[in-house]
Amino acid sequence: MIGKLTTALLALALAAPAAAQTAPIQAVTGTRLDVAATGEVTRVPDIVRISAGVVTLAPSATEAIRQNAERMARLRSALRSAGIADRDIQTSSISLNPDYRHSENQPPQLTGYRAGNEVEIRFRDIANSGRILDALVAEGANQINGPMLGLERPEAALDEARIRALANARARAELYARALGMRVKKILFVSETGNVPPPMPMQRMLAASDSATEIAPGEQTLSVSLTVGFELE
Repeated sequence: MIGKLTTALLALALAAPAAAQTAPIQAVTGTRLDVAATGEVTRVPDIVRISAGVVTLAPSATEAIRQNAERMARLRSALRSAGIADRDIQTSSISLNPDYRHSENQPPQLTGYRAGNEVEIRFRDIANSGRILDALVAEGANQINGPMLGLERPEAALDEARIRALANARARAELYARALGMRVKKILFVSETGNVPPPMPMQRMLAASDSATEIAPGEQTLSVSLTVGFELE
């Protein structure tokens, strides 16, 4: 008897979480309408991420690493002199690879070693980021990729997009209701299907030696998509 009672209690315990995860279904006496809508806002980016680094080639691995470390030290010093905080400088990759010369009908010949070190830099002063990049090139940076522009704190902009998405969903529901000779009675549910605060894509940059590098922030679009259920009557 005790064994059967224990089994029954165990079955109830296992079933309880599954039941708790099921949302209650609202009774709909009229017509249910589900609407998908998107809200968008635009903002001027206030932060830019750029990768910068040094690639060195030397006859030995030790020499390649040594030269690379020296030039990276100058690069980091230049960043700090420009006012970039340590928290905004993050190592993104370190590499050391043999370098070969390939000739037709000949086995590859080892010519040296290629060392690489790259950091990701966050610039909070976009207007001066181009000038700082030029200074990095002058200090030995020969690998620059970027920029990736974005918002440091996108939450407020996304909340505005959510409000717009909900207003758009309501307006669309009203449109359908009028076309059907009905009215919107109430909202049954709201589900956020996705929000997109996309950074502008990272692209390779080439530093110009005869003119200053300029980064134009432009505008960025942030969007939020909702699915909203309505009851029409």
